[in-house]
Amino acid sequence: MSVILNNPAAAAFAAQAGGAKPVRLGFVGIGGRGSYHLDCALGFEGVEVPALCEIQEDRLERASSWVEESGRPTPRTYGRGETDFERMCAEEDLDAVICCTSWKWHTPVCLAANRSDKHAVSEVPISLTLDEAWELVETCEKTGKWSTLALEQVLLESSGGMYLNLLHLIRAGMMGDIIHASGGYIHDLRRVKSPDGSEPWRMEHSIRRNGNLYPDHPMNRFIPHMDINHGDRFVSLVSMSARSGVLNEYAAATLGKDHPLASTEMAQGDYNATLIQSEKGKVVTLNFDTNTPHPRGLYRLQGTGGVFLDGRGVGESMIYLDGISPESHQWEPAAPYLEDHKHPVIRDYKPAPRKSMRGHGGGGRTVPLTWYLLIRDLREGNTPYFDVYDSVTSSAASPLSEISVANRSQLVEFPDFTRGKWETRQPFNVS
Repeated sequence: MSVILNNPAAAAFAAQAGGAKPVRLGFVGIGGRGSYHLDCALGFEGVEVPALCEIQEDRLERASSWVEESGRPTPRTYGRGETDFERMCAEEDLDAVICCTSWKWHTPVCLAANRSDKHAVSEVPISLTLDEAWELVETCEKTGKWSTLALEQVLLESSGGMYLNLLHLIRAGMMGDIIHASGGYIHDLRRVKSPDGSEPWRMEHSIRRNGNLYPDHPMNRFIPHMDINHGDRFVSLVSMSARSGVLNEYAAATLGKDHPLASTEMAQGDYNATLIQSEKGKVVTLNFDTNTPHPRGLYRLQGTGGVFLDGRGVGESMIYLDGISPESHQWEPAAPYLEDHKHPVIRDYKPAPRKSMRGHGGGGRTVPLTWYLLIRDLREGNTPYFDVYDSVTSSAASPLSEISVANRSQLVEFPDFTRGKWETRQPFNVS
């Protein structure tokens, strides 16, 4: 048992949870997203935060003060360098490690956690290469500890659970068999990637990589809605990118024509389109554009019996159901259908109100459903519904797209990370 649990303050805090098993979490990376997730965790009774790891001292001090303000014992801090998370994982008695670092550290943090008998939850992407993806799968299988993207679920959180309600509508057979999904990460990040932006490290990826560099937000809808890894699987991918230039133009306009970024060669095309096919003939159109000026993107799901369009970027979400919609081949509002097929998890989740949460993604005044499910799974010994196989499948679209683009849009085989288990794995069960 960790020393922190023998502390009277910790014992008093655990008692507030009514005797429920305490959940002990360590955080690696406490910037914008890390501070948001920390604030979410602090909203639960019976959740302890014994350890924090961060390379920036001011962030470490701020996060530690948040833990103390919540009435919990002062956490131990790890900040000796970029790999001090290894020491934290080795020394601390934790149930799970929450990773919110820059992308290159996501896999190393998850592996360090699993090999130290801890579960791991990562921000997207969970892996950058196919080798990393396979290492995560093999390590989870060997250690019995899972790694997951469970906190990055647009399926659960977006628009009050709209996509989870849509999954319930699909399961009711309202749209027939799903055969095509289209969507992507369409988000103007020119300012964010600039030297004075909030995430300048993203620019390095645009300079040296070319493909779909951020597939996970759309993929964590595609995968459940199309039963990927749960009765079907992705088998092949082809990808192509447009020319690059917008980032240079933006740098020249905002930083000056003599700034190095105005003339730095950018590998990343300003737009990327990736097509993915499944074993059972479903097709995904995965888009990526963080360079051009535009509003956020749309999501379209086509079934043999109807079609759904998330039109929040230009209006309300719409639907057409063959033989059910009142007007032939005419859109109608989707909201009534989604309300009629409200998923039990959305219907039954009644979070307690709390102060506005801080950090990137904050502002909400209730604990997110993703966090509620994560704490429940850790407390009850469950594996999150979006497990390691689903998580690495989601992120693998990125390196596969890079391989295809580099080879003049050659068709690339999509690995079966389940090694055949997709045929018998049960459909997604968010319960």
